[in-house]
Amino acid sequence: MLTVSGVSKTYGGKKLFDEVTTTFDPGHRYGLTGANGAGKSTFMKILAGELEPDHGDVTRPARSRLSMLHQDHYRYENDRIRDVVVMGNRRLWDAMQEKEVLLAKAEMTNDEGMRLAELENVIAEEDGYSAETEAEQLLTGLGIPPADHDQPLKTLDSGMRLRVLVAQALFGSPDILLLDEPTNHLDLESIRWLEGFLQNYKGVLVVISHDRHFLNEVCTETADVDYENIIVYPGAYDEMLQQKIEYRTNAEKGNASKQKKILELKDFIRRFGANAKKASQAQSRRRAMEKIDIVDLKRSNIQRPFIRFEVKKPSGKLALEVDKLAKSFDGKVVLKDISFTLQRGEKLAIIGPNGIGKTTLCRLIARQLEPDRGKLQYGHEVTVGYMPQHHEEAVDKESGKTAFEWLYQWDEKASVQEIRGLLGRMLFPSEDADKNVKALSGGETARLLMSKLTLTKDNVLILDEPTNHLDLESIRALTDALQKYQGTLVFVSHDHYMVQEVATSILELRGPAGSDFFPGAYDDYMVKSGRAAAR
Repeated sequence: MLTVSGVSKTYGGKKLFDEVTTTFDPGHRYGLTGANGAGKSTFMKILAGELEPDHGDVTRPARSRLSMLHQDHYRYENDRIRDVVVMGNRRLWDAMQEKEVLLAKAEMTNDEGMRLAELENVIAEEDGYSAETEAEQLLTGLGIPPADHDQPLKTLDSGMRLRVLVAQALFGSPDILLLDEPTNHLDLESIRWLEGFLQNYKGVLVVISHDRHFLNEVCTETADVDYENIIVYPGAYDEMLQQKIEYRTNAEKGNASKQKKILELKDFIRRFGANAKKASQAQSRRRAMEKIDIVDLKRSNIQRPFIRFEVKKPSGKLALEVDKLAKSFDGKVVLKDISFTLQRGEKLAIIGPNGIGKTTLCRLIARQLEPDRGKLQYGHEVTVGYMPQHHEEAVDKESGKTAFEWLYQWDEKASVQEIRGLLGRMLFPSEDADKNVKALSGGETARLLMSKLTLTKDNVLILDEPTNHLDLESIRALTDALQKYQGTLVFVSHDHYMVQEVATSILELRGPAGSDFFPGAYDDYMVKSGRAAAR
């Protein structure tokens, strides 16, 4: 059990949470939710003991093992991948290393022999003799092939290195598991594997994620960071949202009713307070008024951008035709014989493991890259809007432009008020609209690119992982906007909810084996392919 007592924290002059008291119990899986900047990661570090609160305490059980996902992979870059995972249990790893040192000696003293026996006991207590097998199972489940397990961590790209650190956090069945954005850089298959793993976890789990489906699948409770407080709701993310809305609505109605009652009492006191005959009644109403408790409804941290993608002019009925498209790099086949057609208004999700060629295909369709062979043809009157996976590629951060200036260049016929109004709806207040694009956060850059697509009103959109750096509310707003979009859409996303709710067809890439096209929703495709989504 993790016990939080009266914890408060202010950061950068902003009060994140005040006098938080709650418990996190074994066998329960808590989603830690809230807007970007609300204090989720700060609270997670306080739970882990890596950051001290301004006030209050966190109590952890004696002799319990706490594991937290750290995303600093550089400290391990020269270590063997399998070893990085086993390092997740520091007691076991230190014992194994000390044992190796002792066994390397030509002769051991009696004390060293006794120490070796003690180390053997530690290794046995920590299930050390199955450590490598467990590490390999975790790595394989997270999409890292066995051939890489003996390689140094630096041989992997940054996204795959972070998968190794997820395996490290999961290793050895810790009593308390704290995961901050574990689904970052995981493809849909790996996320499904992680969901299944965590559903069977028996300790205390606290997880931060911007993946709505993941939270709904994994969490039994939701700890929401909002209103300078952290409130634990029974149920997963969607259930929390419903309870939170109902509570706020009821509290607002209750406050309105109480305010009306107070006005009535004040009116009676005003009219009859000086009347000797009714003095006692007026005093009674004063006492009644003092007893009325107005609920303090603090302002929510939650902000939701208003996203709407319109079409200036519809395309022809056939929007896009791809025939036997192929692409290789340095002799390695990335895409082979990719073929599909999209009619106006259809929405295609491109799926497959990381590194399989999803971004390459998006770049080909957006004509940012030339194919080795095959045909790619747009339909009549097609205009294309493209949002790359690495959002900073589409924003010249060395231009010296402000967010307003960068956006204004895409429609110079628009008025200043129209551009600033659009930025405001996309959560750029006036001071942020005047920030240099170089200073924008990842989430701000993503919202600026979506603002551009709102202006250009293209009838074909190609979005490569558009949810990167977005919080849950922004992802919900984007999902709603894509559902309502009247044009043709090609997108890559690792967000199960978005893929299921938006896509009308699925293209799964298989590298040199080609691809599999399915005309239907994602969950139906998973059933057809024998990989029904975890429940």
